[in-house]
Amino acid sequence: MNFYIIIPAHNEAESIGLTLYSLVNQTLKPKKIVVVNDNSSDNTQSVVDGYAQKHDCISLVNCKSSDQHLPGSKIINAFYKGYETLDDNYDVICKFDADLIFPNNYLEQLALHFNKNDTLGMVSGFCYIEKNGDWILENLTRKDHIRGALKAYRKDCFLEIGKLKPSMGWDTVDELLAKYYGWEILTDASLHVKHLKPTGISYNKASKYLQGEAMYKMRYGFFITLISALKLAYKKGKLSLFKDYMAGFFRAKKEKIEFLVSEDEGKFIRNLRWKGIMNKFQK
Repeated sequence: MNFYIIIPAHNEAESIGLTLYSLVNQTLKPKKIVVVNDNSSDNTQSVVDGYAQKHDCISLVNCKSSDQHLPGSKIINAFYKGYETLDDNYDVICKFDADLIFPNNYLEQLALHFNKNDTLGMVSGFCYIEKNGDWILENLTRKDHIRGALKAYRKDCFLEIGKLKPSMGWDTVDELLAKYYGWEILTDASLHVKHLKPTGISYNKASKYLQGEAMYKMRYGFFITLISALKLAYKKGKLSLFKDYMAGFFRAKKEKIEFLVSEDEGKFIRNLRWKGIMNKFQK
């Protein structure tokens, strides 16, 4: 299978070299790797240039956006800067973060999963973070969710869901839409990916309302947003975030911000969410 990989990078000089090293040494080589250097003020560009000179599969795209690390739109807009440089001769397209170290059989294992199941739209491993010298499973991990850091899409699935939404919540709505269109999602617990910087560590204060806004834009409705916001705040170990998430939801509702999904897709998403909530209560 032909793997095309796009890596948005903002001030990732300390980690991008490790990410690229792990990718060029895969047992199944990626056909193309595009690093989008998004307004970095460190040596990200020179590190990537060094790898690009040695490996024909690697290319660099420089772009300028805000230097604020806002989740969602900044990352996906950078992703599209890289996507625009690619042809369509790929079987799988990946959006990877610039602070990951992949096991050397990662892409080969993804290809095995895709080849085994024609209805598999997305697949990934799990992120591990370092704590006290040990690599432990990152606490935001769920078996039924692929983290935004390491997305891999079958081409047909990627196109059918309308590619990626430049918004907070893009890495949830993509899975919900994939299920709406009949695609399956798989996480492989045997694939341990080292995540060098925990999720959200560099997000600024302006991003705190965006999670609730995303829940509104995915047409969760009040009660599902309430439950989801409480659960996410608890997982992050900061219950004060619950108030921020709900404030973001109500602000988006008041301003009638444009939805990310259609009414039919929203109805499917709410039903899916309620089923998940009820299943957990029954357990």
